[in-house]
Amino acid sequence: MKNHKMLIISAVHAKKFHPVKGLQILLINFSQIRKNLNYICAILFNQMKSDKEIWNDFRKGKDYALSHIYHQHVQSLFRYGKKFSSDDELVKDTIQDLFLDLIRTRENLGKTDNICFYLLKSFRRKLTKNMKDEFPQHFNENFELTPEIVYSAEHEFIQKEELTRREQLVNNALSEISPRQREILYYKFNCNFEYDQICEIMNIKYDSARKQVSRALKAMKAALSDKNALLLFLGFFS
Repeated sequence: MKNHKMLIISAVHAKKFHPVKGLQILLINFSQIRKNLNYICAILFNQMKSDKEIWNDFRKGKDYALSHIYHQHVQSLFRYGKKFSSDDELVKDTIQDLFLDLIRTRENLGKTDNICFYLLKSFRRKLTKNMKDEFPQHFNENFELTPEIVYSAEHEFIQKEELTRREQLVNNALSEISPRQREILYYKFNCNFEYDQICEIMNIKYDSARKQVSRALKAMKAALSDKNALLLFLGFFS
């Protein structure tokens, strides 16, 4: 409000004050304020909606839903893509391809009550295809794409030196389990996916998913003598 008062005072005391132009400036500024308030209110309102509602609105062509989905998930998609490829541009291009395809086919998309899961599954499939097209010499029929899961954490209540030591313990423990086990723990603890969702994204059976999680956790517990490191692993796995 102070800025707008200054705007009015400056306009009034200008040597060549033009009432109509001054009014136009004020209307433009108040119009921008209204747009900003509407945008903030829309964000708060969207946060109250379920994934199912937002996804259905997206399928119906409502622009707010596309904007919400993109801004809510684009960073997590990029971080997820970096676990598979160090090529930033390839990951960004794949994200762009994903959303263009979603927009193009939105009316025919299936239902979901977990947008994060839907996007990760679709993104992984598209990234695999793009990587095969980009680097065909590195792929064959039996190639299985697995992410490079690295543990990291930040906690304001723990001294950095102690945190770094525990991070190293966790990463050492992770190196003792298979890439597939690291991946399944990532989906379970970082993404909070249900077992049926994990099975779908990794193309494995339900019993296999449960056994792999159980075996991986047992291996982690055996490797981590530091209980605090284990708690950090369970709380901040990423």
